[in-house]
Amino acid sequence: MKSEPASFPISGTPVPKGEIDRRIRALQSFLVEQDLDGALLLQNTDLYYFAGTVQQSHLYVPSDGLPVLMVRKSHARARAESPLEHVVPLESPKALIEILEDHGISRPGRLAMELDVLPANLYFSYARLLEPATILDGSHGIRCIRSIKSQWECDRIREAARRSDRLAAHVREILREGIPEIELAGLLEAKARALGHQGVVRMRMFGGEMFYGHLMAGPSAALPSFLASPTGGPGVNPGIAQGAGFRPVGRGEPVLVDYVFAYDGYLSDETRIFSVGELPSSLRRAHAKMLDIQETVREAGRPGVAAGALYEIAHKRATELGVSDHFMGVGPGRIRFIGHGVGLELDEYPFLAKGQDMPLAEGMIIALEPKLILPGVGVVGIENTHVVGPNGLESLTRADEEIAVV
Repeated sequence: MKSEPASFPISGTPVPKGEIDRRIRALQSFLVEQDLDGALLLQNTDLYYFAGTVQQSHLYVPSDGLPVLMVRKSHARARAESPLEHVVPLESPKALIEILEDHGISRPGRLAMELDVLPANLYFSYARLLEPATILDGSHGIRCIRSIKSQWECDRIREAARRSDRLAAHVREILREGIPEIELAGLLEAKARALGHQGVVRMRMFGGEMFYGHLMAGPSAALPSFLASPTGGPGVNPGIAQGAGFRPVGRGEPVLVDYVFAYDGYLSDETRIFSVGELPSSLRRAHAKMLDIQETVREAGRPGVAAGALYEIAHKRATELGVSDHFMGVGPGRIRFIGHGVGLELDEYPFLAKGQDMPLAEGMIIALEPKLILPGVGVVGIENTHVVGPNGLESLTRADEEIAVV
């Protein structure tokens, strides 16, 4: 292996050792409960969560004892960024077992891997490399661990939310009649970068991808897309098929700004509605109903309440308000959720979706997003990022929720 610089300047806030130690202990408890000998982690987000670095690595966490981070590139940088005690170079995955044995770790018999994100070809390669070990899926346990945020993580998300509010306020300064959606998005994204947005918005779902978020005006916002989201948008070509397009913003139509602020690794999700000139009274009333649904769900959201129950509460209220036909989509493209967890990724546990029985727990972070999709007209609604506290949901995004008219 070629020599590398001895040290690296670290941008942002390194993950404290105490955080990493707590997370490793939680993973080891899961391994013991499932009668697993260890976990081998490869995905970037999980590497960052459990090792504090996304350098090209294999992290092995035994059910008992110290983890070993085996790094292909860059070993020197991983040593600078990770607080783990054992950070060693890895010439080839073929050396995995030898390295583990050098650290007193026996060849695993039952091994957890991230089978929700591990490509099939890699799975078969590791199955051959690690035989006769049985490889089992550890992704649900990992995602459950990550769903409960520590105070350190909540502080990161609170700061992302504060910057998200500042970004929402900036829309008033740049929105004008006739500006193409894509140009408006570019101006807003430049401001986001100036505020420290990291650029990358990570998603775990296969095929899930997003660039900052969705900014569309009028009927563009109501166009469906492949994404598991109530809004879609035209995008700039069929290969993207979501988000801002080239249509100019018109007067008296809702402008949806649904942006993710990614700061210091962590995400905040926020939606606000803007318009050039007043919106028709029917749209203003529809937006008010989405605020009503948000408040209804906020009042019901408590530790111990099933995530799916909150969706049912939201849908029931939408029915009472007479808007269920357009709530969270239309027809077969309707999305049957009202919110989702956020953290290092945009689609974390819990999902406030139909049939989901995972209970809310103190320390979870959820984005709550009641929206009304009106084909040929546009989208109205709201989204805020909340922390689940002992007494319910606390909104972290706090920009004015009313339609902003410029």
